[in-house]
Amino acid sequence: MANPPPPSLGYSVSITPSNLDTSNPHSERNPILPPPPPPSNSPTPPRFPPPKLQQDQIPLSSIKSPNVPSPSNGVKMGSPIPHLSTPPGPPVFTSPVRPAAVPFRSSPASPQPVAFSSGSSLPTSSPPHFSNGSVELQQQVSDDTLDLTPAGDSAYVLFSAHKVLKQKKLANVPSLGFGALLSPGREISSGPQVIQHDPHRCQSCGAYVNFYCKILIGSGQWQCVICHELNGSQGEYIAPNKELLRTFPELSSPMVDYIQTSNNRPGFIPVSDSRMSAPIVLVIDECLDEPHLQHLQSSLHAFVDSLHPSTKLGIISYGRTVSVYDFSEESVASADVLPGDKSPTQEALKALIYGSGIYLSQMHASLPVAHTIFSSMRPYKLNFPEASRDRCLGTAVEVALAIIQGPSAELSRGVVKRSGGNSRIIVCAGGPNTYGPGSVPHSFSHPNYPHMEKMALKWMEQLGQEAHRHNTMVDILCAGTCPVRVPVLQPLAKASGGVLVLHDDFGEAFGVNLQRASSRAVGSHGLLEIRCSDDILITQVVGPGEEAHVDTHETYKNDSSLYIQMLSVEETQSFSLSMETKRDIKRDYVFFQFAVQFSNMFQADISRVITVRLPTVDSVSAYLESVQDEVAAVLIAKRTLLRAKNSSDAVDMRTTIDERVKDIALKFGSQIPKSKLYRFPKELSLLPELLFHLRRGPLLGSIIGHEDERSVLRYLFLNASFDLSLRMVAPRCLMHREKGTFEELPAHDLAMQSDAAVVLDHGTDVFIWLGAELAADEGRSASALAACRTLAEEMTELRFPAPRILAFKEGSSQARYFVSRLIPAHKDPPYEQEARFPQLRSLTTEQRMKLKSSFLHFDDPSFCEWMRSLKSVPPEPS
Repeated sequence: MANPPPPSLGYSVSITPSNLDTSNPHSERNPILPPPPPPSNSPTPPRFPPPKLQQDQIPLSSIKSPNVPSPSNGVKMGSPIPHLSTPPGPPVFTSPVRPAAVPFRSSPASPQPVAFSSGSSLPTSSPPHFSNGSVELQQQVSDDTLDLTPAGDSAYVLFSAHKVLKQKKLANVPSLGFGALLSPGREISSGPQVIQHDPHRCQSCGAYVNFYCKILIGSGQWQCVICHELNGSQGEYIAPNKELLRTFPELSSPMVDYIQTSNNRPGFIPVSDSRMSAPIVLVIDECLDEPHLQHLQSSLHAFVDSLHPSTKLGIISYGRTVSVYDFSEESVASADVLPGDKSPTQEALKALIYGSGIYLSQMHASLPVAHTIFSSMRPYKLNFPEASRDRCLGTAVEVALAIIQGPSAELSRGVVKRSGGNSRIIVCAGGPNTYGPGSVPHSFSHPNYPHMEKMALKWMEQLGQEAHRHNTMVDILCAGTCPVRVPVLQPLAKASGGVLVLHDDFGEAFGVNLQRASSRAVGSHGLLEIRCSDDILITQVVGPGEEAHVDTHETYKNDSSLYIQMLSVEETQSFSLSMETKRDIKRDYVFFQFAVQFSNMFQADISRVITVRLPTVDSVSAYLESVQDEVAAVLIAKRTLLRAKNSSDAVDMRTTIDERVKDIALKFGSQIPKSKLYRFPKELSLLPELLFHLRRGPLLGSIIGHEDERSVLRYLFLNASFDLSLRMVAPRCLMHREKGTFEELPAHDLAMQSDAAVVLDHGTDVFIWLGAELAADEGRSASALAACRTLAEEMTELRFPAPRILAFKEGSSQARYFVSRLIPAHKDPPYEQEARFPQLRSLTTEQRMKLKSSFLHFDDPSFCEWMRSLKSVPPEPS
């Protein structure tokens, strides 16, 4: 294998000013991926927009909107400078900041950010005037066209505010911050317009022509919104009037996909076959006790039954040796065995690959053989505890990678062979890697453990990088009660673009994740370009990628964009961008352009371009009104979790959250007359309660005890999409009503009403709680439980990793999982309870007394008590 640089032990891409000089656009960069070629010089005839791609979505129509409406999620902005390496230093606050108010959205539908376009038809406050004879420089889209832009378009980019403050001092207040969440691989119903054409790009800075550019319709020249230079279109945009420019997709929508399907690279596979042609190799732990093995076998049988008949599958198991199963034997499970104490030699791999065995086979030909192989597996026989059993996981993954590469592996040295679609290795692990390369000792008390762990981390990351170079993702699905040493396995999954997921057992949730890991749509070879107006500085990027040094200055002499090499391109991930303003802003608008070049699952080369325009304002009140509390809370949470690398850090970060809330109240709130208390700004009424959920939930609180679980949850959160991130920060609470409907309520313990059933969605876990009075009625409780389970499965149908779904009754030991995630609002006076939990007003006096008597006293503060401890008055619920 190659010897890449030492591994980075961080779980995210953190771009900071210390290692990225954004001030010098001409600094040298090593090329990683070449930019697309500039447009050809030959004029091109006008194009017409093709129909948009559609994707089915399943609405949850049975959920009622809560009594307390929540603002829609919209386009927002962030704060610090981007760098992909080490997290920035802790922020300095003069006074604490408030927690977020309501942790749920009022509608079960997807967030509806505001449209990219603003009402004005001019993109800048004082645009330069150009002329070409009698034809003036015109914006290509008139005001009535702006209404045609689908609101869903902004689902790719969510800013923390819809407006930007012109004053640098107020705009850069670190406690609130400004930034955006970018999900470049997201698939939405109203997808971007598709263009089979090379894009027009600014010859100065490399930005793409877009919806907001001004056009000289007489000459076809267009003005770049980033650097304001004029560029030619080879006559393509010459038109008798600006209305005809609407026929160009790139000038009629803020989002477009440029697609090239003429692929001449080796290994290209036709579009119709490419998704199913990528092989999947299962790497299975054979050191399992009988109960775990039985669950695993059931999940594996269901998994192969779910595969498409054209899918190629390989099966490998590992213990002290590596067994590669042969599909040519139909009546018996047959395997070739390799030693696990060291990496396989080239001679051994050649003998295996060029032998008579079939190690990758399509399901339509080998489904019965796969079932035979799974049924033949036997439980671990030796008398060793789970953590002390020899497992050569690293060697097994090396062999799996060699099987995927096949006979041409030695011919592809230095040239990455590109098969159709992303290949996958899915590891089913029940314990740590304790044998062979990349292993650690059985016991933490081993005298050389720290050094061996350090070497294992480096080796695992190198193996992950090798897999990534060969377009193969490694997902590691762990289950059981034996700690798997997450810090050692995580670099393998991360460097390859895969994920590591922990499960309680090999049962239902494990089986669902096995299927979703194999079927999720993933693009590869992703390169993200981020460009902003000169007034904006990107200070930090957190997400699944690495900083890329791409030298484009021979083509674009003033290209100062930020480049990020993406490990994979998929819907379930996002990048968190923190931004600041460099100076006081003079213009009326600032612009942001995000371009991601990648190969989709059908091997088509795509350049997805998203351009956003935000207005600038002098009014602090107007700015605060535009803040999107939920997006701002997620951005704050990601910046905070980046620094919470262990449980000790998490405790410190809770204090940081307190300081944030105090500081926001001090900077943007107002002091109450004749009091030392500050009133939290009413425009940010949701933010404090969201942050309160963050500080006491599983991400920063003490709910999770084992460091492996905390590490996996943290890595998942730092890379997760907005929807999953929001649910991981603040749970969504739904109470079952008659006729199978649900009412959404604040996630307060006042929802624990004895005659009700409640669903609590906390991202990676969904809990179903049955009140004692309801549980006593078998008929009603069975009906409510079935409805709740159906709702939980609907809400999480497309989520990856799939959450575990737990159901329990009031008063049971498992109910503590549910109670610990709810705000203890029962401690508040009745008037505050009713203001924040209006559903209480529907209860009779007897029901309220019964509810009050059901709570046990403990020391955790309620949200209102916590706010008052920070010298702040809680905002009124909106």
